[in-house]
Amino acid sequence: MGRFLQIAGLVIGVTALVLQFAATLPWAMAAGRSLLGSIIFYFSFFTVLTNVAAVMVHASLVSPAGYAWFPAFARPRVRAGVAVAITLVFIIYRTVLAQLWQPQGLFLFSDILLHYVAPPIFVLWWLIAGADGSTRWRDISWWMIYPLAYLAYALIRAPFAGEVPYPFLDVAKNGAISVAIWSLGLTVLFAGLGVIAVLADHGVAQLRKTR
Repeated sequence: MGRFLQIAGLVIGVTALVLQFAATLPWAMAAGRSLLGSIIFYFSFFTVLTNVAAVMVHASLVSPAGYAWFPAFARPRVRAGVAVAITLVFIIYRTVLAQLWQPQGLFLFSDILLHYVAPPIFVLWWLIAGADGSTRWRDISWWMIYPLAYLAYALIRAPFAGEVPYPFLDVAKNGAISVAIWSLGLTVLFAGLGVIAVLADHGVAQLRKTR
């Protein structure tokens, strides 16, 4: 089952990212962005970056060639951190972003794969085959670097690009206090998911040992 989920996650993840890119690039260029600006816009979404990380984890473990390309992503603590991040992707999209727009066509299909299919597959794979009990509480602080760095990037880029990847990060529209509250809430949620991941990692390892 673990092997099946790993291959399924890799195929679905790559397919979703390619379809999203194929849909985003012409749409972004039609909106007035340059080719380079459209590519940067595509990679400015936490969802895309996290799904890329999930694909790299799967690729690093599915074959020796994949490991040679992405050895860092094969590490147990990196796998756990990606599981935390992609869980956040699912939660925020399901509870907040899904109500804010109605994608159609290729956007809808790729959105479903990126937000509703790839995250559960990755987390289920991690619980079945990726968790090994090696995570430590201090790992949470390392995992936090990713969302905090992303928040910093999105907020610093906003005044120069004139856009934000997510509406709740729009300081010009919502105000600094609102964005600060959202940022704090997301940070706390990510940290809470990190705690759950460490507990789950140890719990799964103990269950395997007992069996």
